Amino acid sequence: MFTFFENLLRPTEISPEAPPPALDEKRGLLRFYWHFARQVRGLIVALFAAGLAVALLDATIPVFIGHVVTLVSTHRPETLLAEQWKQLLGMAALLLVARPAALLLQNLITNQAIAAGMTNMVRWQSHWHVVRQSWTFFQNDFAGRIANRVMQTGPSLRESIVSGTNAVWYILVYGTSAVTLLAHVDWRLAAPMLCWFCAYGGMLRFFVPRLRDRSRAMSNVRSALTGRIVDSYTNILTVKLFARARDEDDFVRETVEEHTDAFRDQLRLSTRFVLTLTLMNASLLVGTGAMSIWLWTAGHIEVGAVAMALPLAWQIANMAGWVAQNITAIFENVGVVQEGMRSIAVPRQMPDAPGAAKLQVTQGGITFQHVRFGYGTARGVLHDLSLDIRPGERVGLVGHSGAGKSTLVNLLLHFHAPESGRILIDGQDIATVTQESLRTQIAMVTQDTSLLHRSIRDNIRYGRPWASEAEIVAAARQAEALDFIETLEDWDGRRGFDAHVGERGVKLSGGQRQRIAIARVILKDAPILVLDEATSALDSEVEAAIQSQLETLMRGRTVIAIAHRLSTIARMDRLVVLDHGRIAEHGDHAALLAAGGPYARMWLRQSGGFAQAAQ
Repeated sequence: MFTFFENLLRPTEISPEAPPPALDEKRGLLRFYWHFARQVRGLIVALFAAGLAVALLDATIPVFIGHVVTLVSTHRPETLLAEQWKQLLGMAALLLVARPAALLLQNLITNQAIAAGMTNMVRWQSHWHVVRQSWTFFQNDFAGRIANRVMQTGPSLRESIVSGTNAVWYILVYGTSAVTLLAHVDWRLAAPMLCWFCAYGGMLRFFVPRLRDRSRAMSNVRSALTGRIVDSYTNILTVKLFARARDEDDFVRETVEEHTDAFRDQLRLSTRFVLTLTLMNASLLVGTGAMSIWLWTAGHIEVGAVAMALPLAWQIANMAGWVAQNITAIFENVGVVQEGMRSIAVPRQMPDAPGAAKLQVTQGGITFQHVRFGYGTARGVLHDLSLDIRPGERVGLVGHSGAGKSTLVNLLLHFHAPESGRILIDGQDIATVTQESLRTQIAMVTQDTSLLHRSIRDNIRYGRPWASEAEIVAAARQAEALDFIETLEDWDGRRGFDAHVGERGVKLSGGQRQRIAIARVILKDAPILVLDEATSALDSEVEAAIQSQLETLMRGRTVIAIAHRLSTIARMDRLVVLDHGRIAEHGDHAALLAAGGPYARMWLRQSGGFAQAAQ
């Protein structure tokens, strides 16, 4: 039985549909809810039906109490069971069989089918969308805050739907049945409850929007607090190196105090809400009791009606407290969902073009045509830059910091789109191909190497997930990484290729991370190779060993290499010197030295510096 309901919703087996609807002020929240709810609408309808059954059965309990009191007061003890056993047995069957069965069905749908399944379906699809956002998206926010929003939105969305479904039925069924039953006995008996319902509606109208707004504010501050804490932990080495733990305390303390203030504001309103409801419920009980006693003493109602009216009023009071708590929780969760939408319901900043095809690389020629780009600034970074790189050509990009070398590579990888101009690979405009197919054809080693918090094997295999063990070992050997890999052991006793490297690879030295990254690129075996200070973290001996391997790796590929140490790229087929976003000169090493231009001056400074240091 449990397995059946648990298998009704498998969160990762539901393929993510179109991205969640974009955030807007009017209909965005409802559309966001419906985006996920429609995928499990069968379960929500079932929950609605089960909630109706439970509410109807619960509404019969005061009626049964009043009926039993009437039977006891109008029958002699020796004749009661003989004359009324069918009614008593029917009431007992409803309470002993039907109500537990309805509650069991409601709990199976809520707990086994919806709770885990829908929560993680929302998380899975939110992550699926967020991880496909542009690089700029992640640069503009805390990773911790984005992760917190993805994790919190799922349970909050699910809980608000489930609680809302149950609250609707309890309000409709209890309220309608209670007023109808009391009015059927005597219309005056229903008067206190009708007044209470009017006051209850006014109370909800006053408090609920304020609870929602304060919950949203608190959720926003909580995400900011999470982001700041994660930022400190992620950069803990920098914190330690600069002895800035107390400054980090101040950085986090500010948001802790903001969160405390927001939390207190919310709790203050909740306390007022509970006090108001308590006074209203007390008034309902006293009013119903007084009306019942007055009508009974006047002979207008029987004692059974009194016995029914008081439990109904008490049940309504308890229901009101439960519904009020649920409504409070619902709007707290709605506030969390609204805050989460700021990361999840964001249109993809750089989606693939409609009808984008897969990039087909047959030769590897790269063309930059009149490319302009400046990260939205008026000054710009690249200015009308045109460059042809022949298939199989090895090109070194040279220039001072800020000249546009990394920007050119980022545009080639389509992390940003040119503000004007085009970039072609084998004649195909990269703006018209899928980004995934583009980056599959380009292998890159960066200066700031970041590894996944997984095993050495998983990190190397990231370049080609289907690679065999022999291919992984061969790539590690070619990257001069095999010797140190075989000596590794992590905190859980895993050794060699099974050892985990820690977050961002912190368990390894910079040179070791660089060699793992090179092994990953070797295994990827892409036709276009980008080296951005690929050997900057290596000592001279290891760099010399890897340089020969890189020579082998570059053979037959189109290569773009960036290096500040000109000696590492002097043997490239062509060197392109960038200056303030323009090509100042290009040619091979010898030709550029002979020209006596910017490259020659940079070479003289570096080689002269080495010579002076050696004296």
